[in-house]
Amino acid sequence: MSKGRIFSGMQPSGKFHLGNYLGALENWVKLQNEYECFFSIVDWHALTSAYEDTSKLSENIHNMALDWLSAGLDPEKNVIFIQSHVKEHAELHLLLSMITPLSWLERVPTYKDKILQLGSQGKDINTYGFLGYPELMTADIILYKADTVPVGEDQIPHLELSREILRRFNNIYKPVFPEPKAYLGKASVLPGIDGRKMSKSYGNEIPFAASPDELRARVRMMVTDPQRIKKSDLGNPDVCTVYAFHKIFTTKETGEIATNCRNANIGCVDCKKCLAEKMVESLADIHARRSDLEANPTRVKEILVYGAERARKVAAATMEEVREVMNLSYGRI
Repeated sequence: MSKGRIFSGMQPSGKFHLGNYLGALENWVKLQNEYECFFSIVDWHALTSAYEDTSKLSENIHNMALDWLSAGLDPEKNVIFIQSHVKEHAELHLLLSMITPLSWLERVPTYKDKILQLGSQGKDINTYGFLGYPELMTADIILYKADTVPVGEDQIPHLELSREILRRFNNIYKPVFPEPKAYLGKASVLPGIDGRKMSKSYGNEIPFAASPDELRARVRMMVTDPQRIKKSDLGNPDVCTVYAFHKIFTTKETGEIATNCRNANIGCVDCKKCLAEKMVESLADIHARRSDLEANPTRVKEILVYGAERARKVAAATMEEVREVMNLSYGRI
């Protein structure tokens, strides 16, 4: 049987942190062996809410490609490319905007919330680009006739809208696109080093590109059980940020770590040292791949050019079908 096809993308909006990796990218690396995957750095999507300042866009794109490749995405197994390098995304987005009712876009759960939220930060996103975000997302997915889309639970309403848009297209013209289903992968959730949600805005993140020394330094800063002042105090690992990381990076020994904490057989300093070394060991292959890529930046560009060439072939074939059923092929050479 042939493999299913996946499309997924990420906005190049800044540096990755470890929570981003465990929340999505780790699943991608697993999926590349089970599906035919198209992974896109969706730079046009980044403009829907950050169009005023694009000065760091190229740098962010390069860093995202580094993150993906160092995480283990294989450019031979996957089609890895930049969205704006495949112009068919824009053409299909335009055509979908002709048939999508305005009311469908205005009812997107996060639309008004984000306008208020970002508006309070001084951002004006009351634009067609932001309103039409779901159409561009739909174009991204169906351009490659993906049958599966990895999403978080909060993104399911957006995928359902994409399904409604493609159904409308198929009903008005002719069935061209399959309906993609959601893939809800298991994602590990990490707190920030201060115990809150890991976020660059809080300054509590662990960068995905952190060197072993930087990892150790960030682990030393982690908050622990606030009631445990001295090493002889009995600890509660369930309220400890360090233990939350142990459950992911030292899975085989977490029971022993928890027992030692509760019985005060290990101090917080030693517990952090143990975690740091486990993290360095777990991420060693990622660090090695990143070092190799950073030493050869032209290799990253070559991979993205290669990916765009492969993506364009599939996208061009799809758009030929779309133009044909919409009677837009007359006189084309």
